[in-house]
Amino acid sequence: MRNYSPRKRILVTGGAGFLGSHLIDRLLARGDEVVCADNLFTGAKRNIEHLHSHPRFEFIRHDVTFPLYIEVDQIYNLACPASPIHYQHDPVQTTKTSVHGAINLLGLAKRLKATIFQASTSEVYGDPAVHPQTEAYWGNVNPIGLRSCYDEGKRCAETLFFDYHRQHGLDIRVARIFNTYGPRMHPNDGRVVSNFIVQALKGDDITLYGDGQQTRSFCYVDDMIEGFLRFMDLPKGANGAPGFPGPINLGNPGEFTICQLAEKVIELTASKSKIVYHPLPTDDPMQRQPNIDLARKYLGGWEPEVQLVEGLLHTIKYFEKLFTRES
Repeated sequence: MRNYSPRKRILVTGGAGFLGSHLIDRLLARGDEVVCADNLFTGAKRNIEHLHSHPRFEFIRHDVTFPLYIEVDQIYNLACPASPIHYQHDPVQTTKTSVHGAINLLGLAKRLKATIFQASTSEVYGDPAVHPQTEAYWGNVNPIGLRSCYDEGKRCAETLFFDYHRQHGLDIRVARIFNTYGPRMHPNDGRVVSNFIVQALKGDDITLYGDGQQTRSFCYVDDMIEGFLRFMDLPKGANGAPGFPGPINLGNPGEFTICQLAEKVIELTASKSKIVYHPLPTDDPMQRQPNIDLARKYLGGWEPEVQLVEGLLHTIKYFEKLFTRES
């Protein structure tokens, strides 16, 4: 591991994506060097175009299913399509990205003795029988369904991370990310917040699946990235022993029905869109709410601060500018 400079050199895989690009902004703002690796399957060059002339930023077009040879101090593994539309497009590749990607990056971290962060997901809980979800809950996941390439891929990646932690003493951080939204979301990713905002701004019908009473908890991107940084920067134990590995839930415990979200988006955009209902997709969970007691305990009292209306207004403004730019 490079230790001759107080400045960290950090690898962010999936760095041209929604979360990755926000994370890179924060890392650069605090003085780190950042290498962004992304194959641009779901990531977008526009998310990082403002960084191309930055002296401490480097972009590498790379697929994590292949090894990456680089020298860094920390690794954030955010590489994987995260919306059903994208991860079901090529489910075999999705599983390979989670599993082969984890193996390749864990091997890199082992060689470098680098701390490595895994962006896991609340989808490891499946359609939960426990509410809200705690990290001790093992989940209720269909291993052979349409969503399994993502759900089980992320579960297997967690297994690999903890086996490297136990077998090789690797310093890992595993975060289970709940629904996150904000500027730079992909306009066609099929996620509920971006779907509703895009439909409302275009005046299209807003599509709800099922009866709209299923619940989600929405965390604004700035709050999520703050959680990433606090988790990754936890000190190691005595004599350089690995620090707290997680898993740890990161999300906003505020819970809303999908119907409530749709109504709020219509109100904030002053849209004339109407709500229409479609059948519920297979294995779509009915409830999703994080218990964040562990995050509060270990991350210095970390707590999401941006309320839903404020975050939606920021996100709506982003999409308005995006559509103006593309028109």
